[in-house]
Amino acid sequence: LFHLVSALVLLQSCQCLAWKPRPVVVWGAESQHVVAGYSDGTIRVFSVSRTEMELKMHPHAVALTAIAYSTDGEMILSGGKDGLVAVSSPRTGMTIRILADHKGSPITVLQCTRKQYRDFGVEGGELWLATSSDRRVSVWASDWLKDKCELLDWLSFPAPAGPEGLGSLPPSLAAFCPWEHGTLVYIGFGMQKEALFYSLHKKQVVEKISLPYFATSLSLSPAARFMAVGFGERLLRLLRCPASDAQDYAGHDDTVHLCRFSPSGRRLLTASHSAVLVWELAGP
Repeated sequence: LFHLVSALVLLQSCQCLAWKPRPVVVWGAESQHVVAGYSDGTIRVFSVSRTEMELKMHPHAVALTAIAYSTDGEMILSGGKDGLVAVSSPRTGMTIRILADHKGSPITVLQCTRKQYRDFGVEGGELWLATSSDRRVSVWASDWLKDKCELLDWLSFPAPAGPEGLGSLPPSLAAFCPWEHGTLVYIGFGMQKEALFYSLHKKQVVEKISLPYFATSLSLSPAARFMAVGFGERLLRLLRCPASDAQDYAGHDDTVHLCRFSPSGRRLLTASHSAVLVWELAGP
C-alpha cells in the first residue's frame, strides 16, 4: 500500500492514512479504498484493487495531520497543521464544511463512531471527535445527509506551564470507548501521567488510570476491554479495563508512535522508527 501511494504521488509527503469502512450490505461488493492526506494540503483517494488514484481534493492550505472516514464511508474528515477541520464528499469531490474551532493548533486525532439517532438529545447517527495538540477535544453529532453538525461537548485539559526534561510535548490523544457507550478516553501531557475516561452523559471524568510515562500512541480494542498505550521509552503497555491488569512489553527500537487493534481485536499492530510488530492476543 505504501509503495502504491508513493508511486502515484511524487514530491509530496504522505502524512496520514485511513481505510474506507467496508459496506454493510454485501461483503466484497465494493473495492477497497484508502484516503491519504499530504503535506501540500491535498487529499487523495486510492482504489487498492485497481491500484490507481480515483480522486484528488484540495481542502487545506497547509499540511494535513489527521484524516478519517465517516462511519458510512460517505464523508472524509481531514485536519490540518493550522487546526482547521474539513468535511469533504468523495462522491462529488466538494468540501461541504470547514470547522475553525481548533484553529491555531494542529489536529492530532479525528475519529468517528455510530450513535443512536436521539442519543444526547440531538439528531444524527454519528458522533465524531477532533483533538488538537493544545489538549482540546471537541465532540460533534452529525447527520451529513441533512447537513447537520452540532457541537456536543468541548474539553480542555490543563498542563504545567514549563515542562522539564521533555524535548517536545507528548501528543494529545483521544478515542471513543468501544465497550462503554458515550465515553471517550483522553491521554496527553498534563498534571499527571494518566489516561482519563470522560463520560459524555455525565460531563465529567469517571475513571483515571495511572501510566508510567506520558504516552505517544493509543488504541482501544473493539472486541474486548483492552487498551494499548505506547511510550517514548520504547515500551508498550497492554491494559485490561477497568485497570485490574497491566502487561509491559519492551520489543521496540524507538518511540512506539503507533498502536492499532485489528477490527477483530485479536491482533495488535505497533510501530516505531524502523520496526513494525504484530502481536497476537491470547484468550478473552
